[in-house]
Amino acid sequence: MPVSLVILAAGQGTRMNSDLPKVLHRVAGAPLLHHAMQAGAALSPERVVVVAGHGAEAVSKAARAWDEACGIVVQAEQLGTGHAVAQAAPALAGVSGDCVVLYGDTPFIRPETLEAMLEARARHAVVVLGFEARDPGRYGRLIAQGEALERIVEFKDATEAQRAITLCNSGVICADTALLLDLVGTLGNDNAAGEYYLTDVVELARRRGLSAGVVTCDEAETLGVNTRAQLAEAEAAFQARARAEALDNGVTLTAPETVFFALDTVVGRDAIIGPNVVFGPGVTIESGAEIRAFCHLEGCHVSRGADVGPFARLRPGAELAEDVHVGNFVEIKNAILEEGVKVGHLSYLGDADVGEGTNIGAGTVTCNYDGVMKHRTRIGKRAFIGSDTMLVAPVTVGDGALTGSGSVITADVPAGAVALGRARQVVKPGLAQKLFETLRALKAAQNKD
Repeated sequence: MPVSLVILAAGQGTRMNSDLPKVLHRVAGAPLLHHAMQAGAALSPERVVVVAGHGAEAVSKAARAWDEACGIVVQAEQLGTGHAVAQAAPALAGVSGDCVVLYGDTPFIRPETLEAMLEARARHAVVVLGFEARDPGRYGRLIAQGEALERIVEFKDATEAQRAITLCNSGVICADTALLLDLVGTLGNDNAAGEYYLTDVVELARRRGLSAGVVTCDEAETLGVNTRAQLAEAEAAFQARARAEALDNGVTLTAPETVFFALDTVVGRDAIIGPNVVFGPGVTIESGAEIRAFCHLEGCHVSRGADVGPFARLRPGAELAEDVHVGNFVEIKNAILEEGVKVGHLSYLGDADVGEGTNIGAGTVTCNYDGVMKHRTRIGKRAFIGSDTMLVAPVTVGDGALTGSGSVITADVPAGAVALGRARQVVKPGLAQKLFETLRALKAAQNKD
């Protein structure tokens, strides 16, 4: 049966004390919204609709960065969750199958939980996701008999007896799309907040003689982010889970609590990750690679048998082939290093192609930017780039060529050639002693003054 998603992402998030829309605050290097979209994507939805409001343009851009095909509707006034879902009605007109409503500020709902909700739809017209709360606080309460759900009561409207219930509402709901939109269209706002509650669809469905059910999950899945403190809590929860999954999948983390993953980090079995490594978005580490301590990686690919660091930085577009060595205080950006390349230390390779087996000496820099445009450096196979070589792009160094240490290379170097681009050394015998004597005398005279 086809599935549609509606993701509510209209809130400002006043308690975040931020100009940024709440759903664009980041956990694991990605907006909260992307976490929700990733969870929903596991259902292979035929249609995804994001309901934006505050900062709609930025929210829309972020949503389409994850899913170009997603629909965007705008909730100009935030009049409650039911009102938000109603805004999606035109985008879902004529759509068959079930609809799942998710929240852009609730990042940890598991795909398995959503699958369980869809399975429960075989028994109930409307299915709500609940959880047993350690501290129910101001959550809405689920009034249920076993799996059968009678109604949902918002905290503001609950009696003292109802507030004592620990089975709480996550807000996630699933129903036939046409039914859900029909029920939402009949919602009223006769409540303490004067809002249109999505939760009221349960009672409306039961008035029609339809069954409502509840599926439960662990409370950790339902963590919502409304404050900076909760954002930090969400980051900690994500990292703890990501580290545990990496270890379970055969990755060695020598100091797990110091490694930070991004939402989309991929690390293969038997890879070794040292202490204090930070993964930004878009990183893939193949099996058997090693990332040593204090490295920062983003938008890069490290192949089997390669080793990186310590204290190295791989930026977007860095591609390291098998058995590449990138050492300490090396930065690689938008560069392809073929098999067996060695960049030992203190070098910058940006906008470059480096052929297999080439050795890059310490202090080498590809001078890729002229103040307006970026230019590319191409270095062939088994070349030797001497320490402190400045390669002024665009420039090509051929296979097997060599550059002398301290050279500034501004013209192409043919294969097998030696290139020297440095000033001739001049030696002045005895001048150092005379110069030091003059300087010391000058310093002494200044001290007397």
